[in-house]
Amino acid sequence: MYQSILNFKRARYLWVALALSIVSIAAYWWHQPVGLPNGGTWLGYTLGTVGAMLIVWLLLLGMRKRSYRSNMGTVQGWTSAHVYLGTALLLVGTLHAGFQFGANVHTLAYVLMVVVIVSGFFGIFVYMRYPNLMTYNRSGDTLDGLLEKIHKVDDRSRRIANTPNLSRLVESAIDGCQIGGSWWQQLSGSGRSIMSVPFAMDPDAQEKAQSNKDHKLVIDVLANRLSQLGGGEEAGAVTSLLANFAAKQTLLRRIRRDVQIRAILKIWLYFHVPLSFGLLAALIAHVVVVFFYW
Repeated sequence: MYQSILNFKRARYLWVALALSIVSIAAYWWHQPVGLPNGGTWLGYTLGTVGAMLIVWLLLLGMRKRSYRSNMGTVQGWTSAHVYLGTALLLVGTLHAGFQFGANVHTLAYVLMVVVIVSGFFGIFVYMRYPNLMTYNRSGDTLDGLLEKIHKVDDRSRRIANTPNLSRLVESAIDGCQIGGSWWQQLSGSGRSIMSVPFAMDPDAQEKAQSNKDHKLVIDVLANRLSQLGGGEEAGAVTSLLANFAAKQTLLRRIRRDVQIRAILKIWLYFHVPLSFGLLAALIAHVVVVFFYW
């Protein structure tokens, strides 16, 4: 998606951003203020006005995305301009300040602007990298399709368990399987699956809840149980359960990776959007201070 955005109309807005940057640099080089360059010169006011207009316009992207009947350009075009002009804003804002910074609201606005732009760079990286990883991880499936396969494996495992201990083991593994969880568990792809092992199958476990991430514990318990059996109907059931949980383990890893990628695609917005509104507030304070108290 972002590759097409960056190349929209043969990268039209890249050239607009480059032109704005070149003009700003040329004006800054040509300008000879009395004293050090700063935002209080005529060039500082001009670049400050351009920067403020850019910030307000960049914030309007969210509204444009929700205006489905708008005729004011395509969302793709707006987003392309958002990327390139947002990058040019970094230069315009720096030249507006004349590289003069201090402990005041003006520098606060500048710092917030830089942080918002950097978070935007991270967003571009995320959307260029992770959708392809999501497609590769799914291997032609959808998340709903993967979850449906999990349900089928669980139903099959319940039917296979032919002893009370195996049935309790299977039910505990299935009931304790967690997908998703907290935001940190989603980002890390960890999950918090637990299970209890029947005393008859592992006397040391004493049926206490234990970690069973990606069904590693239940596979280990079944493999140990199979090594104790010389054959027979239970051995056949354990062998089938091992195959089932191994298949489910692969599915769980793919699902958790999918959830992790989705979380990464969203998490940066929880920083970028609030910081953008913080920047707007700091910009208003900056303008008020300049025109009324400076």
